Amino acid sequence: MLQVEVLETSELGDRSYVAHDGSTAIVVDPQRDIDRVEQVLADRGLSCAAVLETHIHNDYVTGGVELARRTGADYLVSADDPVRFDRVPVRDGDRRSYGTLSVSALHTPGHTDTHLSYLVEDGSPSSPGAVFTGGSLLYGSVGRTDLVDETRTEDLTRAQFHSARRLAELPGDVEVYPTHGFGSFCSSGSASGGESSTIAEERERNDALTATDEDSFVEMLIANLTAYPAYYAHMATRNLSGPGPVDLSAPTAVDAAQLRKRIEAEEWVVDLRNRTAYAGRHLVGSVGIELDTQFATYVGWLIPWGTELTLIGETAEQVTAAQRQLVRIGIDRPDGAAVGPVDELAERADQLGRYAVASFADLARLDDAQRHELVVLDTRRDDERSQSSVRDSLHIPIHELLDRLGELPDRPVWVHCATGYRASIAASLLARSGHEVTLVDDEFEKAGELGLT
Repeated sequence: MLQVEVLETSELGDRSYVAHDGSTAIVVDPQRDIDRVEQVLADRGLSCAAVLETHIHNDYVTGGVELARRTGADYLVSADDPVRFDRVPVRDGDRRSYGTLSVSALHTPGHTDTHLSYLVEDGSPSSPGAVFTGGSLLYGSVGRTDLVDETRTEDLTRAQFHSARRLAELPGDVEVYPTHGFGSFCSSGSASGGESSTIAEERERNDALTATDEDSFVEMLIANLTAYPAYYAHMATRNLSGPGPVDLSAPTAVDAAQLRKRIEAEEWVVDLRNRTAYAGRHLVGSVGIELDTQFATYVGWLIPWGTELTLIGETAEQVTAAQRQLVRIGIDRPDGAAVGPVDELAERADQLGRYAVASFADLARLDDAQRHELVVLDTRRDDERSQSSVRDSLHIPIHELLDRLGELPDRPVWVHCATGYRASIAASLLARSGHEVTLVDDEFEKAGELGLT
């Protein structure tokens, strides 16, 4: 009987899958760190017969090439993708069998031109089958359509509409397994996440299936497209070339003198500690990006691609966890790492800095004269800003900050976002460029409650 194991990559908002019949497995859209997949295969005594790629991914580096090589599995990739590695080329309507499982390819363009979905069945009347929809039909919506070529967004959105409608013609009890839609920037519309869904459920709630007509769907989806990480520009090229294995061994150890030399060379020295700990004590010139579920997204979004990167962690395990996130977006090896208390990573006391941490309540307590002496900087996206904003605040989305530092007045800066995470990164970048900064580490809804908006 068909069984599906879910491998969640919450850091990027994606899922990979191991579908199997108890002995033979099919892996769908594996992430770069395939040791997680291999562990599932080993734990369940499964033999991997095929690796299925729904599309050439824009938000992460695939592990499919390496997994297929290591297991000897067939590697199914669209015949129309100009890849530079061996694969089993598949087209719409192609069908292959593995163990008791049959795999049928469905061309579902929109997220990419060559996008495929895969219907997997085991022939059992009691098993409805499963469709692996990649970036096509998500839970509640569909994948974004502006990543291939922004000038073709409307055409691809129309293709996405028809692809979703095609998938909706499958039997209602077929289970739906998308790759995106769990926080990924590859999602669009009202992707709802969730643990599971069926074709019947999507007919009732999916944006592409409940829209009154194609034109209204196209208008709605395009209006909901937001900014996406800059590193996406490098992913398709990497995936077309055939990514090799990863190396998660410890990076070269770096001492205090080397850290200072790298900072002075304007390399990126990224501190992984909690954002309030970083604010209270950090190496001057470093960048604070807390090791959290959003870590790799914002490193990849903000760092000039190809810049040398050194990590600072409290423990070796913290550095290893950061490495795992980074290899998924194609930053294969840090150029070094330092581990330990930050006080021990400075040669002199004047190489250590700090800045204040405040709340929206602290901002609300300032009088008009005090407010006039500072700048409140909003680092949220444009779509978030359009909903509500702190009165008289300056808006520079975090992904534009490094290019727009010259727009900041020569006054102390209080920086906020929606939760404090992006603001903490921005605060470290502002401090790095010489600004007097205060991190507003607070939920934005508090600003409204306090009458600041």
